[in-house]
Amino acid sequence: MQVFRGLPRIPMAATGGCALTIGNFDGVHRGHQAMLALLTNEARHRGLPSCVMTFEPHPRDHFALRRGQPELAPPRIATLRDKLGELERCGIDRVLVMRFDDRLASQSPESFIDDTLVRDLGARYVLVGDDFRFGAQRAGTYAMLDEAGTRAGFDVARMMSYEVHGLRVSSSAVRDALMQGRMADAAALLGRPYTVSGHALHGRKLGRELGFRTLNLRFGHPRPAAMGIFVVRVHGLTAAPVPGVASLGVRPTVEDAGRVLLEVHCLHWPRQLGLDGGYGRVLRVELLHKLHDERRYASMDDLRAGIANDKRDARAWWRAQA
Repeated sequence: MQVFRGLPRIPMAATGGCALTIGNFDGVHRGHQAMLALLTNEARHRGLPSCVMTFEPHPRDHFALRRGQPELAPPRIATLRDKLGELERCGIDRVLVMRFDDRLASQSPESFIDDTLVRDLGARYVLVGDDFRFGAQRAGTYAMLDEAGTRAGFDVARMMSYEVHGLRVSSSAVRDALMQGRMADAAALLGRPYTVSGHALHGRKLGRELGFRTLNLRFGHPRPAAMGIFVVRVHGLTAAPVPGVASLGVRPTVEDAGRVLLEVHCLHWPRQLGLDGGYGRVLRVELLHKLHDERRYASMDDLRAGIANDKRDARAWWRAQA
């Protein structure tokens, strides 16, 4: 899969165009997956590369910061790394990661169609969601896009909402499930366990001092939708996944600096890795069950006792699954 930051230097229109869909795709949930399956099918039949246009930061992040109210931005389901990984798993050929800034926010719907879709991308098929709006002030509508397609020679299609057991699948529904710790519901909406991936980094080695070695992964957004202490499954250390317990948050007892980390403690450390064999690897951590929210402990001894309790509870959860 090719990933472009912004529009490609050589316009896609010059190389035959593409079949395109546009959206934030936070979480790449089952509704997104259905849309991407339709896109790739249409692209294959038309002999075109499938292309996703997405945005970073999220448009709602941008507008919340512009208003001086960052708390209005939605909590983030997935990092950009994880979003791109899921798009690749769905068979997408090309992804355009567009920087959402004042320039893009002020682009008129007509300019977006004529300059971006037609001139730069050579879109020959455009698939959008049922609530799709575009351009400055969200003035662009599906009807406007469809009319422009008739005039400019590209097909336009709309994907209606996707439901599971009568529930509309949406990023908002996934966020709500994660924020409430309903990990099984989130997995049902995503079609897979909720996962965070990244390089395992060295930290302050505080875990070793406490007697609980951890591997640290950065979450590249200040407000993840899921926060707290979780039972997890770690992929990437050995051929088989390793059970563990993890904290996703800002570590209020030892740091509280606003930096979000996923700190993973393996319940059974793979002996063959030695002391430092896990660092530098790309890990994929599935968050399976929430134990509790983050807690601020009064002392390091209290923190040590709290981690020991979390470890016991995680082991108990795994035994109950056997």
